[in-house]
Amino acid sequence: MKSFYLSTPYQPPTPPYPLPIKAPWALLGGISPQQFMQQYWHKKPLLVRGAIPAFELAKAAGEPLDSPISAADLVMLASQPDSECRLIQSKPWKMASGPFSRKSIPAISKANWTLLLQGADTLHPAAKTVLSWFRFIPDVRLDDLMISLAGPGGGVGPHVDSYDVFLIQMSGRRHWKISTQTDLSLKPNLPLKILAQFEPTEDWVLEPGDMLYLPPHVAHEGVSLDAGCQTWSVGFRAASYRELLQEGLWRLAESLEALPALDQRYQDPRQAATDQPDTLPSELVNQLRTHVKGLKLDSIDTMLPGIASYLSEPKPHAFFSSPDQTLSAKAFAQYLKRNPLHLNPQTRLMRLNNAIFCNGENQTEGESLAVKLCWNVLSERHSLPPLGEENSAYLGDIAAGNNSLYDAYCSGWLLIAGKNEESL
Repeated sequence: MKSFYLSTPYQPPTPPYPLPIKAPWALLGGISPQQFMQQYWHKKPLLVRGAIPAFELAKAAGEPLDSPISAADLVMLASQPDSECRLIQSKPWKMASGPFSRKSIPAISKANWTLLLQGADTLHPAAKTVLSWFRFIPDVRLDDLMISLAGPGGGVGPHVDSYDVFLIQMSGRRHWKISTQTDLSLKPNLPLKILAQFEPTEDWVLEPGDMLYLPPHVAHEGVSLDAGCQTWSVGFRAASYRELLQEGLWRLAESLEALPALDQRYQDPRQAATDQPDTLPSELVNQLRTHVKGLKLDSIDTMLPGIASYLSEPKPHAFFSSPDQTLSAKAFAQYLKRNPLHLNPQTRLMRLNNAIFCNGENQTEGESLAVKLCWNVLSERHSLPPLGEENSAYLGDIAAGNNSLYDAYCSGWLLIAGKNEESL
């Protein structure tokens, strides 16, 4: 599926590396990411006027900007076979899941409808760039960027989210209302989770370039005021402790296959005669306790590799395909000397100490220093700059093949510019 289109009318700026987390950011209303996390994150809402200064500057110059992704492109993306999207209509409330034919999506001038396009960061470079602005928050928390396209009056009703969200206005205006209410009961028999009672305490109209941050469980409602209104939502994920521990334990159990000592069969030469044959023998319990102590199964550190593996897994609907013309390992290494390497937008990375996990697999275990260094840079920057002549000594290990970096390229997890981006 072709998924990358040219951004119009402007390309969002690429964030610097490393991010200046102690400096004031316009995106956060003139405070630093460090201050934002201390004062607002998970605590209270924040309204930022002119969070993206380009909109305000262009308007003052008499050349107002529109969203980097046109309404027509969003409709086209929603019609792709692998699209994850929903079409919501109010008066009365209706919801349908996509993908949709282009004709089934109302004209932007029509009232009371909203198209929600999930995972836009995997479909368009502008959305991916905007999501990268928020990497002052750990990758493990970042989920995706959802785009809402709506006609006048469009919205999803008053509701609450169980996660943090940044709501960026990219086209048209949206009227937001929020409430600190504790009554979160829902209207019955509706396809959406809409609050039965909504009593707003604050409200604002957001113009293009404005942003509203909401922590979890703040009741809110946003209603489009204009045709083609676009709101970009940076959403976050928060797995339950049960989910994290279950996944960690499950992967830990799988890892026991690699321990030859556990292949030995239970032996009990010191077992005494018993008059309670139905009772689990203490000899068995004691021997198991010894093995468990040796494996350190009572320590969270033992489960962390499994948890990191789980958190680096791509979304269930993610699809990867090999390049149409796969380079040989030698040609791949030569390519890296002068050209960058990029992540597939659906690829996820996670670092645990010195290990880098990619799409659920440890990519650095048993690898050469050259391969480990490449994975470290990819994890930090989500791209690998050209290695240059000065790093030619590292290329031999990559050119030999049989390494995780080349395997990830062959699997479509890593992309070389202009080669396999079109096949996503």
